[in-house]
Amino acid sequence: MLIMILGLVLLLGTHVLTTFRTTRAELIERYGLNAYRAAYSLASLAGLALIVWGFGRYRAEGWVQLWTPPAWGRHLAMLLVWFAFVALATAHAKASRIKGWLRHPMVIGVTAWALAHLLANGDLGGLVLFGSFLAWAIYDRVAVAARGDAGAPQLADFARGDAIALGAGTALYALILVLHPTLFGVSVLR
Repeated sequence: MLIMILGLVLLLGTHVLTTFRTTRAELIERYGLNAYRAAYSLASLAGLALIVWGFGRYRAEGWVQLWTPPAWGRHLAMLLVWFAFVALATAHAKASRIKGWLRHPMVIGVTAWALAHLLANGDLGGLVLFGSFLAWAIYDRVAVAARGDAGAPQLADFARGDAIALGAGTALYALILVLHPTLFGVSVLR
């Protein structure tokens, strides 16, 4: 599990760094925007790779069950993960009513995804992994509010971006449902 924790520190640490705007600006000024983006991307990808590798090793070596998740948690988790994929798709869509309603759809999507997985898993590795992402999402939401970032503008009507986000998020959700056993070794449709 140490490899996974190292990956979490690297991935989430790079994301926490961006909330320190003065430090971020100094790094960009010192090394240039492209170098900053390259270092940020490489550190994030390395962190993600370590998380995947470390979590895979943890599961292969036998995990520590802390509690038995409630049966209803699995059903709620599936709904939350669908919402998370729609929120993540909304983050990359043009202006939309959903984006304005969520304000910060990426953070909301990560929050929903992490909560869903905490509801459906009762093992130590899942608690560390998904709990870390939930803690980061809460931290980031507080940091965003502290700097006065109002997020995406509110739209009065349903827009083309909403349809694209709903369609793309739902399609990606369906794909992950089917591929989840292959990618992560756990069937969510059992």
